[in-house]
Amino acid sequence: MRVRLSAHGAYHHQYHVVWIPKYRKKILKGELKQYLEERLFDIQTFHPDVEIEQYSIQVDHVHLVIVIPPKYAVSDIVGKIKANTSRALRKQFPWVQKVYWKEVVWSPGFFSSTVGVNEDVIR
Repeated sequence: MRVRLSAHGAYHHQYHVVWIPKYRKKILKGELKQYLEERLFDIQTFHPDVEIEQYSIQVDHVHLVIVIPPKYAVSDIVGKIKANTSRALRKQFPWVQKVYWKEVVWSPGFFSSTVGVNEDVIR
């Protein structure tokens, strides 16, 4: 665990985030999965203080362990990741547009929970 510093404090806001493709279709495999793995980290281009620590892409859902500074809302960062990856996947893989009739890849919403630290770390 690395404690990060901001202008007026220190933080380690670590979140476990999960989201699924629209209709929970099993499309996250092969070349699309590899391409998605690369595109997940594009968020750091625009928000260098956001850090993806771990990720797992299953055929029908995505897991991230991500550190998000307190100045950002979790929903804003996850929304940007989902929007950017959706756009990139539709552009790179034209067959995705045949699977989804609207310009979407991801189901609306996501799951998030905080990843806690134990009492020894706090001391």
